[in-house]
Amino acid sequence: MKTPLAELHAEAGARFIEFAGWQMPVHYGSQLEEHHAVRNHAGCFDVSHMAVVDLDSGYAEPLLRRLLVSDVSRLNAGDAVYSLMLNERGGIVDDLITYRREHGYRLVVNAGTTRKDLDWIARCERELKTTATAHHRNELCIIAVQGPQAVKNVRNLLNLRELNELESFTFVERADYFVARTGYTGEDGVEVICSAEAAIDLWSRLVTNGVQPVGLGARDSLRLEAGLNLYGHDMSDDTNPFECRVAWTIDWEDEDRDFIGRSVVEHVRDEGALTKLVGLKLTERGIPREGFAVQTKEGAGIVTSGTFSPTLKQGIALARVPVSTRGSCQVEVRRRLIPAKIARLPFVRRNI
Repeated sequence: MKTPLAELHAEAGARFIEFAGWQMPVHYGSQLEEHHAVRNHAGCFDVSHMAVVDLDSGYAEPLLRRLLVSDVSRLNAGDAVYSLMLNERGGIVDDLITYRREHGYRLVVNAGTTRKDLDWIARCERELKTTATAHHRNELCIIAVQGPQAVKNVRNLLNLRELNELESFTFVERADYFVARTGYTGEDGVEVICSAEAAIDLWSRLVTNGVQPVGLGARDSLRLEAGLNLYGHDMSDDTNPFECRVAWTIDWEDEDRDFIGRSVVEHVRDEGALTKLVGLKLTERGIPREGFAVQTKEGAGIVTSGTFSPTLKQGIALARVPVSTRGSCQVEVRRRLIPAKIARLPFVRRNI
């Protein structure tokens, strides 16, 4: 599959790869330049492969209070929340963002889990016998604009003066555009959901105004520098939130809210997890990759995501290790044990 922006990507010299069934640009010539453009100025990403799912029924709230670890009843119109769907074993079905609209809710879920998520939501609808129906809005596109100059560019191009006043994880809807102060890079910015026609127009104007097109390659190095998980790598159906640094998303306050997987993650909360996800910085040359072995004094671990950090100019990784692990460790890179130290996340903090 291709997004409606594919022709524009090709014209810009994009190199395409297959990702979750989509032909997506991995870079437009230099992943390194694209990475630095986002850190220093602004970059735009086509993330239209991700799925927009709308729930418009009045029964959407009880459905989402069952599906999500966050309590959506706490959201006001215009608010958003990063959350998780769990299975009955406490494993993570997906991570997603939920937006509270004036009438109903909007979800944005991962491309690789779209079918699974829609089936999971439908199963919960049947369980609760609700009339809430999830609508997959596959006609919509998503453009992420990230970096220190991102908000300024989108504000001027869309004439959205109120954008400067929006806090993180809030949004506005104006005409053809749904504009949220969210992103996946650790930088300031927005994500814009709109029609294909509007997306083509916005992308063209962004590039004309000097915003750098950015592919999936830099998107991955940026999110890893920001210490952000990637579903299917750092978390999955077989890992619980306490093993993935995302237990903070769970709203425990309403003891009667029986979200799926609650009893299991309550047990993990009370008894403790066996493993944890940590950041690693290699202290010698080497690039850690997913699946590389990690050796610690407390036992074996594994790299879940790894790359060369363009900002720090060293190898960095997320790794799952025994929960008691502290201090230093070693990562096996090309049959060599490279020393590493456990690092505070995020690896790179944006200047505010």
